Amino acid sequence: MRSGGRAMAAGAARPCGGHGPRWALPLRPPLCLACAVETLRDGSASLVRKKHVVSRLHDALAWQALPVVQLLAPDERVCGHLIGTLFGMLHTVEDSGALDLFAEVLVRLVVELKSEQYLRCILDESQKELCKATTMRGSLPTFALLGKLADAIPGFADILVVEHSNLVDHMLMGLTYPNESIKAAVCYLYGKLYSSPVGTERLSAHFEERLCGLFLKALGRAQTKELQVNCLGLLKELLKSDHFVSILMNNSRTEEESENPDFLGGEHPLPLVLKKLLLTRDEILQAASAHCVAAVLVHSPSRYAPPFIHADVPEFLFECLSCNSEILIWSVYCCLLLLTEERLFFSKCHTVYGIESLVRSLQDILQLNNVELHKQGLLLFTEILKRQPVEIKLFTNRGVCIEAIDVLMETVNCPVLEVVVEAVRAVAAFLRKDHLSSPPVPYEELQKLLEAMLKRCADFSPPQSSKRHAGDLLFSVSQSHPANINRGRVPQRQGQLLLNTLESFRNACRLAVEFQSDPMAQENAFTAPNSKSKDTLSNFSEFLLRICDSLCIPMVMNYLERAVSPSMMEIFISTLNTLFTVVPNMRNKFSKKLASSSFIRLTLELKARFCSVQRVRSTWRHSLCVCRDVLPSLSCDCISLKGNPALNQACSSFLCSLCLSLYSATEKERTSAQEEQEMSELLQKGLPQLNYTVAESLLLLAEAPEPFPLDQSLTSHQHCFILLLYFAYTHGDRFVPEAELFLAIRNFLLSAQDRGDCPAPYILRAALYLLAVCQDKGRAMDLRSSCTIRRILDNLPDLSLVYVHCPLLLKLFLRYPELMGRFGRQVLRLWFTWGDCKQTETQEAGFGLSDQLNSVNPLLPLLKSNSSILLILLDLVCSSSVEVAWKVLMTLRIFLERNEDVLVCDLLRSQFLQILQQLLVESSSASLQANRNLPVLLSLLFLVQLRSKGVRELDSTDFKLLHQVSNLCGKCRPRDTDLLQPSLNFLYWSLHQTTPCSQQRAVAVLLSNVSLLELLQKVLECTWLRPLPSQPAYLSSEDALLCSGWLLVASLLLYQHRYNTEVHQTLSLDLTEVLNAVIFRKKKPVLLLERLAAFSSCGCLPGNLSGIPVCEEPGCCSTCCFTALAPIPALHTTQWGPEVLSAARSSQADDFDPWGGERKPTENMQLLLPVREHAAALWRAELCSASQLIYPSLTLQT
Repeated sequence: MRSGGRAMAAGAARPCGGHGPRWALPLRPPLCLACAVETLRDGSASLVRKKHVVSRLHDALAWQALPVVQLLAPDERVCGHLIGTLFGMLHTVEDSGALDLFAEVLVRLVVELKSEQYLRCILDESQKELCKATTMRGSLPTFALLGKLADAIPGFADILVVEHSNLVDHMLMGLTYPNESIKAAVCYLYGKLYSSPVGTERLSAHFEERLCGLFLKALGRAQTKELQVNCLGLLKELLKSDHFVSILMNNSRTEEESENPDFLGGEHPLPLVLKKLLLTRDEILQAASAHCVAAVLVHSPSRYAPPFIHADVPEFLFECLSCNSEILIWSVYCCLLLLTEERLFFSKCHTVYGIESLVRSLQDILQLNNVELHKQGLLLFTEILKRQPVEIKLFTNRGVCIEAIDVLMETVNCPVLEVVVEAVRAVAAFLRKDHLSSPPVPYEELQKLLEAMLKRCADFSPPQSSKRHAGDLLFSVSQSHPANINRGRVPQRQGQLLLNTLESFRNACRLAVEFQSDPMAQENAFTAPNSKSKDTLSNFSEFLLRICDSLCIPMVMNYLERAVSPSMMEIFISTLNTLFTVVPNMRNKFSKKLASSSFIRLTLELKARFCSVQRVRSTWRHSLCVCRDVLPSLSCDCISLKGNPALNQACSSFLCSLCLSLYSATEKERTSAQEEQEMSELLQKGLPQLNYTVAESLLLLAEAPEPFPLDQSLTSHQHCFILLLYFAYTHGDRFVPEAELFLAIRNFLLSAQDRGDCPAPYILRAALYLLAVCQDKGRAMDLRSSCTIRRILDNLPDLSLVYVHCPLLLKLFLRYPELMGRFGRQVLRLWFTWGDCKQTETQEAGFGLSDQLNSVNPLLPLLKSNSSILLILLDLVCSSSVEVAWKVLMTLRIFLERNEDVLVCDLLRSQFLQILQQLLVESSSASLQANRNLPVLLSLLFLVQLRSKGVRELDSTDFKLLHQVSNLCGKCRPRDTDLLQPSLNFLYWSLHQTTPCSQQRAVAVLLSNVSLLELLQKVLECTWLRPLPSQPAYLSSEDALLCSGWLLVASLLLYQHRYNTEVHQTLSLDLTEVLNAVIFRKKKPVLLLERLAAFSSCGCLPGNLSGIPVCEEPGCCSTCCFTALAPIPALHTTQWGPEVLSAARSSQADDFDPWGGERKPTENMQLLLPVREHAAALWRAELCSASQLIYPSLTLQT
């Protein structure tokens, strides 16, 4: 060793060794390449010295390869000598460390020289060495060297396979040798050979005929990790080829044999071999095995999945998910994802076995910072949820289901957008009835999940710029320039997130609908008695409707401002369509909100933009003729190519459901099952083909169908479009210019009449409504148009079939003489019949309320401009029901109150007389008292009387009215205040608003009516019978009647004395009561005191200046003769002082309502001023000086 050390030191001191400086390598210490070669060839040199030289040479090649190559490359003899020396040493040295070092230097040297000559030299030497080897043990260095050369030099494998194929036979023998190191080296070399396309092609038959069985046997019996890893490496290369996969999986089996578990009975089938590796505790081998399973399945899951499933490989894959290796978990996810494509994977219940492991694995990996692993796990979870058969319940344990919801909740709230997208897809697959049907259904957890999902999607969405209607949003996007659209396009991932979110929400809505037929899913069956649970289907359904309104719809509208996706809108529209059945009792309200938010316009725009057709319309007749000449086989006027059938179907179904819902909500009074069925069939048939723009649809309305097969659909298109416009316009969505729409509807009706077609009533109803709505935006209809509408309506059995309770429709019928003359009476009856009866009844006592005025306002301007309508209304009073007549009378009353300048008194008096005569003839006393129309009629009669200015002669109509009203009073009872109050007012005013001649005749008519006088006697007696009011100044309806009675009696006394009229009935009263009432005035209402004072001032009291005779009975005044009565002085209000006028005005605060109701003064009460001026104000003024005129004299007489 000392001599060797000295020699090594000497070589270091003398680097050239006599070989010259050109062989010196720039190392420290210097190395002479020639000396190194000589040392390696020296048989007497020790192994240590040789290892040292080889190590120095290794360093030179690693750090100074270029000088070494420059020294060796020119001299091929030296190169060959060095390579041969190193190769020979591989077979003479047994030290494994030295062998590895020699092989590495040899490989690096060949690589640096870059000459195939030396490769062939090594291959020749290897072949010789393998041939002369007595045992396979000595071939290990050769196989190892060849493997390293194949790994380092790309073309080496091709040279070996092509020029030295006999080496492959020696490799095959190595697999049979019971040494796993040799087998590992051979497998490694095979892996390199099969990684080459040339080697794969040349060795294909070799593998099929000789290698496959030996390889599977070696893999199945491998004990060392080295052999297992190299075998898996070779298997990985083999599995890249579908041919080798087929050989390995024994693809010659039939499908029936593949599904039979007995086919695994072979010695080493690949599924069982890989399953054995999965059972090991080594995560690297498990990951490699899972990777190989995936490599097999990726070629054809349907062909190769059954053997693995029968071998229970999925079971062990699920078990591997409990590890901590991200690589292994990723490989298992990939395998299971491929297995989900085979139905046997689910039918064998592997998913049921492994779902809990998968959920737990997802919970664990969410703690890792590996986004790709999160996405892959969610993708696997999604596919299992999506592909799981309905008949096999996936979540048999409710706890696992809740854990799955928690995992989805956590992933939805992940800050990474890509993970959220996959999580939302998983939510969509999770929301299936069979996944959640185990009672109790976790509705509360689902609500939290859906709300979190929608809010998360809203967080990723850009802020909404403005609030606009749905139709406006789509219209603005559709009209934008393409460049602007591209610049403002929503990022693709955000769009995908919104798409997945909408799909999840749609599945939730469908889930709610499916649960409606499941009694077990209605509520939590495990709820404690007398307690309420939030886990109910009704709460969940209301939540869906509420969150759709608050989050889902605004989110989609926000997206529409920037981009429009047909697939997204298909899901969105179908979701809205499903919501109609989620909460049935909210369907009408929901549909009205959608219609008022322009969703009809939005859907039509979607159909026109994305479901449009290439068509040749019959509007352009010359184009049509050209098409028919070119295509004579097509006898039609419409050639179409449809696009986006899914979106078209979704939009059509949504519009159909929306229209039917709006029909049932707005047509409650006449909803007909047959009409609804016809409308449904029309919409289902016509809407899928109605893919036109608004302008095209308006032109469509004016077209007349021709006798061609496809022309039959034109009518259905027209009718569908009219219905859509009708429902849109009734809810405020007027997206068509009204002037153009008016012309289009008019032309439609003209076209229908010209061809003798009568549209269905619901189509006519919609058309008439649209005409009415648009009538003020264009020119009035001509005579032809109005006559056409009249002729069309004449074909209807009942006008109510097309009537819509709308003021504009009423105006349309009353505006044109052709329509009013034929249908005015029917329309007005329908107008009052369809009015809100309950609302009108509540305002009977307070007719001045704004709601009542608004309900009749549309008719009032028409009444003022056309007096013929008044005649129709008065006719309705006689011929209509009690309800309708009462509404008509209320309308007339308001009209008279608000239009003092309209002169209709004579017309109304004659009509009122006919109505009153008819009522009195047809009704008994009891029925008159129960008739609530009669008080209104009498009030109107009194109003008409007040409208007469000045004093006039009473004509025959007036006397007939006087006679009828007095007879009516005679049939009443004192408590019939609603009838007597307006009647007594009318009688009183008839006495004072006429000439003396007519006045005398009127007094005679009234005094000759014994029943009237008897009634007045009873009314006066009620003055003392009524209990004292709690508020003397407050006037009740009974007190108001007493006031009118005393006032009328005073007038009769006066005018009987003036005209000496014959009287046939005696009125008696207790003067003590009268005087007490006047003296102790605080116990009576003020206005009643005024009437009593007025009566006392007539001169009828005992001892008065007139000295009227009295009856023998004390306290009784006989009215058999009124010759001694003094007249009431004439009224001159202009002579009243300020205190008198103030008293008259203040009396209004406590005055009475002539209609029989108690109320505060309103502007309409100004109509009653003539009565007050003539009576109330005068006697109020007299009371102002009561100490001089009334009370002292009364006191003296008593």
